[in-house]
Amino acid sequence: MGAFCDDDLAFSSNYNFGCSQDLRFSKHVHDNVHGNIYLDPIFLKFVDTEQFQRLRDLKQLGMAHMVYPGAVHSRFEHSLGVYWLAGEAVHRLKAQQGLELGIDRFDVQTVKLAGLLHDIGHGPFSHMFERDFLPKVLKGSEWSHEQMSTEMINHIVDEHHIDIDVDTVRRVNEMILASSKYSSAKSSREKHFLYDIVANGRNGIDVDKFDYIARDCRACGLGCNFQFQRLMENMRVMGDEICYRAKEYLTIHKLFATRADLYRTVYTHAKVKAIELMLVDALLSANGYLQIASHIQDPSQYWKLDDTIIKTIETAPNEELKESRDLILRIRRRDLYQFCNEYAVPKDKLENYKEVTAQDIVCSQKNGVTIREEDVVVNNVQIDLTRGRHNPLESIKFFKDYDSVEKFSISDDRISHLLPTYCQDMIVRVYSKKPELVGVISEAFENFQLKTYGIKAQVHATPEKKKKKRRT
Repeated sequence: MGAFCDDDLAFSSNYNFGCSQDLRFSKHVHDNVHGNIYLDPIFLKFVDTEQFQRLRDLKQLGMAHMVYPGAVHSRFEHSLGVYWLAGEAVHRLKAQQGLELGIDRFDVQTVKLAGLLHDIGHGPFSHMFERDFLPKVLKGSEWSHEQMSTEMINHIVDEHHIDIDVDTVRRVNEMILASSKYSSAKSSREKHFLYDIVANGRNGIDVDKFDYIARDCRACGLGCNFQFQRLMENMRVMGDEICYRAKEYLTIHKLFATRADLYRTVYTHAKVKAIELMLVDALLSANGYLQIASHIQDPSQYWKLDDTIIKTIETAPNEELKESRDLILRIRRRDLYQFCNEYAVPKDKLENYKEVTAQDIVCSQKNGVTIREEDVVVNNVQIDLTRGRHNPLESIKFFKDYDSVEKFSISDDRISHLLPTYCQDMIVRVYSKKPELVGVISEAFENFQLKTYGIKAQVHATPEKKKKKRRT
């Protein structure tokens, strides 16, 4: 993994905030986003395991590469990037406020290790496995990749006999769970600000987002005008909370706006979702034979599950997998579920919004060809700035300059009247599993909108060319 550092790299500009030991005993990896990343021996003990190397076979953006061909980067390089940025953040805080905050070597190591291992329990195909597949297989399941990450860490330590103390593992696990519902009581934490570096449950600003926004924009060929470096350079801990200089308000807004834009244009792209919906159906069909969902019960089996499950299904001769193979073949041949139309739920209806189902669409059809629930797929897409309908900037504290002793909030109207007044979108999309049914499903979808809102909320009618399409 990597190569031993040369002496002349020990003073690389990439290594701004110091290191816990001599770089001659570290290995370095050249990353296409952050440049040289240095790994100390303790971190290599985790990296050089089959469980961590599995991340190479988990694409960061799932099936997005079918629409954005460059989006083939993996959870492996993202994890290295988060490790590096977590180290830079804690080293900067230590350099500026180390004595005041009592940041020690234990703090530095645990923050960096949490960054490295935060996604070690991630499932295949980005969040599709966790959010779309498992809930349909295990009704009421509350499984999360964050929780599995902690189980995987414990398994790696035991399996590979890594000499690391119990307190380090406990704190790393707590840091990984910090933004999840499994987070420990905040009041019981010492140095709470350290828990906000990797997975910030307080306001959503963390190095995980810094890395994936920069990495995903680069991979997809999209511009990115959010500069995480400015936030790293203008942060300060006040009252056990990471605060930012007031002049960086718009930089923080760009962080959340860029993330929302990625969700709209990449992560939930209509064609990407069509492919993911087909893949979910393929996995559901194969689950009875391959027992895919059972892997989540045991870390010693879970690490064997990755994106290559697609190849396992499509090359297997078993009759039990025929339906799954046929769906994957349709994806390969671009014979996808057909996007019919979409609409944004009106703002005044969001408060009491109830997810639209295939049954709602079927019940809205009139005379003509009969459609069944199994012919229709409805995708309810929520896009927000990380805190639902609430503005995440309301949870962020600012300071005037480095001589200030007060932290404060800033309301949008004190900055600009051009900033959005609403922080959430709910998009309802409808797909037809059969090309010949696009017309009747689109008509039923329009009827549903008229019945529900009194208007056709969609921007325009489904193109006639698409309605007339037939299976080839």
